[in-house]
Amino acid sequence: MYLDVVDLKAFYSDRLGVIARRLIGLRIRRLWPTVTGDRILGVGYATPYLGQLGDDAVCRIAMMPAAQGVIGWPSAGPNAAALVLDDALPLPGSAMDRVLAVHSLEAADSPIEVLREIWRVLAPGGRLIAVVPNRVGVWSRVERTPFGTGYPFSRTQMTMLLREAMFSPIAWTHALAMPPLRSGVLLRTGTSWERIGTRIWPRLSGVLIVEATKLLHQRIPASRRASRERRLQPALAPPAGMRRAQED
Repeated sequence: MYLDVVDLKAFYSDRLGVIARRLIGLRIRRLWPTVTGDRILGVGYATPYLGQLGDDAVCRIAMMPAAQGVIGWPSAGPNAAALVLDDALPLPGSAMDRVLAVHSLEAADSPIEVLREIWRVLAPGGRLIAVVPNRVGVWSRVERTPFGTGYPFSRTQMTMLLREAMFSPIAWTHALAMPPLRSGVLLRTGTSWERIGTRIWPRLSGVLIVEATKLLHQRIPASRRASRERRLQPALAPPAGMRRAQED
């Protein structure tokens, strides 16, 4: 279930949300240090991170699911945000070079359909970064943050989901090793907590961040292939009744 866009905006305006944005954004920028000449799409509620990817991209647009709602973005300049159906993006095939999915897959009714739609709009060799709640992390158990809502994933589950949608994972990282507490001391030392936590207990971090590339082949299970072959008939073969009449 998607959170309301107003609640998401409020979280990222809060001190804990500001720290989360900084820590996750750092990991995203390490995966994508340069986006020069690229067309970038943010899916879900990706605008807190989309704006950190630099102004050297050809375009940066945000598409927010109808069940969540939309807020205009960026705050200055022409609006680049739209309200969409998450499994029917209003873009032609191969239109984007990179897709950043945040607060998306864990809330979607069908994550696989969302990923397949992202696959469709990505150019050949395009890259996807997905940020999802970590199933074994503390943040997925705290409902007062957006990462405590929806369906959290393990690394194995994300790998299987991506492969089913014809993506190949190429890089993994973690973020939010600090506890999701609003303690003043903790908020002031959040960066130190993150540095220590990602070294000592990285698998317990709040979110998984995976970069994947679009594959251009599709497997057809042997059973389905055989079933299709059994139903095939010559296109120019006459109907059975006509064949009997000709034989008589």
